[in-house]
Amino acid sequence: MIFDISKMTWERKPEKFYEDSGQIRIITQPFTDLWQRTYYGFQNDNAPVLQFSTQEKYFSFSVRTQFNSRKRFDQCGIIIYLDSENWLKASVEYENDKFQRLGSVVTNHGYSDWATTDIEASIKDVWYRLSRRESDYLIEFSLDGITYKQMRICHLLEGGNAIRFGIYACSPEDSSFEAVFKNFEITDCVWKEHS
Repeated sequence: MIFDISKMTWERKPEKFYEDSGQIRIITQPFTDLWQRTYYGFQNDNAPVLQFSTQEKYFSFSVRTQFNSRKRFDQCGIIIYLDSENWLKASVEYENDKFQRLGSVVTNHGYSDWATTDIEASIKDVWYRLSRRESDYLIEFSLDGITYKQMRICHLLEGGNAIRFGIYACSPEDSSFEAVFKNFEITDCVWKEHS
């Protein structure tokens, strides 16, 4: 696949966003989020999502995120959004002025999970890489765009055929911040077959 920003389409277009020289800036709106059922009991499905569509079963997608999040749960990152009950996302979620949560959520058939690790609140620049092998997915992150570390390997029950993948940003509480996405790249799958 060749990266072409004009081929991306919105699922819930935000009120404020800008495209310029291969980068996208999203100004988040308050009370936007993605979550389904588990533990908290609530469902929220109103975050803006910008995605490609593909039937390619083996590829890797990477993007750099820069953000000035400042209120609890502010987040931006990568996503595969199939529908409200089947998706995955990876991001940094702001917690307080001491730490944030680098994490991922996988939602299968209407139930979300959340896997996280704490990172310093001063980190405001993160690369993500999503690799696909049919209906299995690898999510990685990097702080320099060179050395990636595994966050998660997962399976999407409905993720074996045509999918949509890309970026998202949201502010689940009464907040707003700017999320910048740049250095988009789609390559052959770098997640090699397990031997």
